[in-house]
Amino acid sequence: MLVFTLALLLIVASTTMTFVDAWIASTNTAARRISLPTTTITTALKMSAVNETMAKPRSSASLPDFGTTTIEVDKIKLEKKRRKKKADGYDTKVGMDKKEPEQKENKWRRSDLFGSSLVDQTMDELKNDKDFQSTQKRIAKVGLAGMSKEERTQRRRALDKLNVQPFAKFLTEQMNGQAKTSGEDSSAAATTSTTKTDDGSEPSSVAVAPKPKRVKPYILKRKAPTILQINIGLYCNQACGHCHVESSPLRTTEMMTAETAAQCLELLKNTPSIDTLDITGGAPELNAHFRYLVSMARVIRGKDLTIIDRCNLTVLQEPGQEDLVDFLKDQDVHVIASLPCYSAENVDTQRGGGVFERSIAALLALNEAGYGRKREESDHGSRLQLDLVYNPLGAFLPPPQEKLQVQYQEQLAENFGILFDQLYTITNMPIKRFADFLHRRGELSEYMDLLVRNFNPDTVEELMCLNTINVGWDGKIYDCDFNQQLGYNVGVDSIHRGGKTVFDIDSLDELRDIRIRTDNHCFGCTAGMGSS
Repeated sequence: MLVFTLALLLIVASTTMTFVDAWIASTNTAARRISLPTTTITTALKMSAVNETMAKPRSSASLPDFGTTTIEVDKIKLEKKRRKKKADGYDTKVGMDKKEPEQKENKWRRSDLFGSSLVDQTMDELKNDKDFQSTQKRIAKVGLAGMSKEERTQRRRALDKLNVQPFAKFLTEQMNGQAKTSGEDSSAAATTSTTKTDDGSEPSSVAVAPKPKRVKPYILKRKAPTILQINIGLYCNQACGHCHVESSPLRTTEMMTAETAAQCLELLKNTPSIDTLDITGGAPELNAHFRYLVSMARVIRGKDLTIIDRCNLTVLQEPGQEDLVDFLKDQDVHVIASLPCYSAENVDTQRGGGVFERSIAALLALNEAGYGRKREESDHGSRLQLDLVYNPLGAFLPPPQEKLQVQYQEQLAENFGILFDQLYTITNMPIKRFADFLHRRGELSEYMDLLVRNFNPDTVEELMCLNTINVGWDGKIYDCDFNQQLGYNVGVDSIHRGGKTVFDIDSLDELRDIRIRTDNHCFGCTAGMGSS
């Protein structure tokens, strides 16, 4: 699944214009630098928290680790744990063509990849991945629910070592301006009372301990739902190391049915405040009902509805998907694609051998269809939005988004002739495969400390759970995609019984008064500039 279970682009009236250097490809595919106006959007891509374009600027003192990660993300390396595809005419260290510039176009377009599957290669890699096989054995023994419980215990122990309160109490302290390390509280100052003595001597003053004031818990309050995010299946042709839903070609049974998809459309129709349908997975396009869901949503709500496809890019080349680009274009679908680096070595380390060159070929195909180009350059007439998502390769915060976006624009345009609209940086959530990655490396406590240390109160009012309703492949309803993977169903009781499904309600507005469920993984949504 795309590390990004990202949500939508909301444009508001108030904007600020600035200028940044960007790179564009000319008609002969050579890139040239220009100065482009960029819009600082008050509310942009809705993630589980926020990203740099949304949050108010904060000092380095309040976010001690944000901005310390280099934007030259191709230089960030981790121990290789996958078999790499052999270099075949391109440099896997920097992802740049070794041939002459005029040969570059033929090199990267790779029409021969379309119609070929990545599944067999992914399965072969999983068979030889000792960590993956160890996790599978553990799942077979305790089940997915048991694994989620173990993860939660590991995160709690890590926080206990740091003397950090559970997230709900921590959030209350931070939002009420209480510094836990200061030793001060909000209670009234100590008072004295005069006590008469039995022998008639001078009365003495006795200090009376003040009654501590009760601190009102900080409650995350739902807003009118504007985003319907649907995870329509966990099957994927890849098995990315950071995937928080643990998607892979093995997840063949966890796929949304036509009946459940139809009920989701009914809720979309009955909830006028929804302006964005965000479809994710797995590789959502590989669900047999993906195109039905997209096309019917477009019919029901028309052009006013933003439809997002969380695309892993390589799915465009799977057999039977050769016309997928044309379908997305015809339905005016906003594509948000994962590309964790512009380096072949880093992408293939995180996402599997050969994924980088397949991703580049897919991005070029989207560009050819009009995605990522200016409206006047597209023959489609409407703006075909193509955004990319970066998530860190390891246990660190992402670099500043605006700076990294310029770096991506330069590298992708200059080396491959690729254009895109916006880059979003997200913080990895300490759950599922990434949590397992941290635990095996002995870095979970350090990472949780990093998240707590970089708590950003500006993210709280923009958290995804406030205005997003998440639906799982089986129709169960959640506050967010992360809660979905941990089994925190909306409306469950204290021991996780019950919970709402799409068949229990007629409109998403019926969920407004149900309390949002938080837990210790939520530190990832409020660190730095947020997560997805």
